[in-house]
Amino acid sequence: MARHIRTGDRVVVTAGNAKGQTGKILSIDTSRDRVVVQGVNVRKKYLKPTQQRPNGGEIEQEMPIHLSNVSPEVNGKPSRVRFVTKDDGSKVRVAVRDGKELHTLHGPRS
Repeated sequence: MARHIRTGDRVVVTAGNAKGQTGKILSIDTSRDRVVVQGVNVRKKYLKPTQQRPNGGEIEQEMPIHLSNVSPEVNGKPSRVRFVTKDDGSKVRVAVRDGKELHTLHGPRS
């Protein structure tokens, strides 16, 4: 099934604690339907002491959120996505908000 977002897209979070925040998609986990968005859902992770880090430490890390809680950003606002097949057979994502093409999914079909 085609996804409405891809890695590298700018998205708006539409639900949850981070509602209204924007960021870039860093990764997508298709098996769990989760995405990691840059700067969204940041949690502290505590690290055990090791030989390289004798005192341990803590890092801030983006945690995944559900795929359905993000939408592509078009002119600073969230937009739904429509899939259109062109005359040459390529399939593209089109923003419903303004009708502009978001990104090409496939090349010409043979």
